Amino acid sequence: MAGDLFPVAGMKLFIGGVKALQAADFVEADFSGETWVEIDGWSQMGSVGDTAALITTSLINRGRDIKQKGTTNAGSMENVFAVIPGDAGQEALIAAAAGANKQNYAFKIEHNDDPGGTGSAPSMSYFVGLAMSSNEAGGEANTIRNLNATIEINSNVVNVDAVPGTP
Repeated sequence: MAGDLFPVAGMKLFIGGVKALQAADFVEADFSGETWVEIDGWSQMGSVGDTAALITTSLINRGRDIKQKGTTNAGSMENVFAVIPGDAGQEALIAAAAGANKQNYAFKIEHNDDPGGTGSAPSMSYFVGLAMSSNEAGGEANTIRNLNATIEINSNVVNVDAVPGTP
């Protein structure tokens, strides 16, 4: 499996329940027992992962800026979904993004890299985030209605390797 490339097609995004932030980084076990609901109609995946802030100090006597890495931020995951009325995952995402709701939620990405075999499982990414928006958007006449949803990732991203199965 090392070196294999996998398409984005077939990946799945799930929303879990309200998840409190914690001082320490999350680990896989922090997401066990979570009840997950797939958000159907996922048509465009936003970016996920840490970016460090840049600290710049201008030193007069050196005539040079010194740069350092600062705190990390896992970013804004801007997703697009085809509107599917009655989808439980979209309804949960819309409720999480509602103006009065200021809670963090658990999210899971199931990647499209299941190695196959009995007991195999694809790799996963887990994180905690704020559902910031869920806006419907149209387009020209020959497009479908879309749901644009931004998730502000508010934790580290826990990446779990795929599990190979037995033939």
